[in-house]
Amino acid sequence: MSNVIDPIKLLTDKGERQPPFMNSIFNPVVCSVLGFGCAIFLNFGLRKPPFSGIQNHVAFAAIGGGLGLYFDNKRNEHLAKRDAVLRHYIELHPDDFPVKERKKYADVLEAWVPIR
Repeated sequence: MSNVIDPIKLLTDKGERQPPFMNSIFNPVVCSVLGFGCAIFLNFGLRKPPFSGIQNHVAFAAIGGGLGLYFDNKRNEHLAKRDAVLRHYIELHPDDFPVKERKKYADVLEAWVPIR
């Protein structure tokens, strides 16, 4: 659960959080490796040596990397649109999303006395 108290604050990103390093390169790298693997599999299917026609491997890897970037951009657009819809709904119905007061552990937990 998030430590943010205000629900609208949860959906507004003011550039305070930076995405992790792996988020920006994971999909392009994985898709590039898959493209390279497809070129090897294609050579296997055509009964050629696995690394013959290296230009095909480079082309498939480049196409895979481009597809990975495309998928990342589409996912980011989808998530931004979803956050905008949720933010708008929260703005229209503020009574359904009250700001919760922060509770301390001392208020939540009961006093504990060990029995010996």
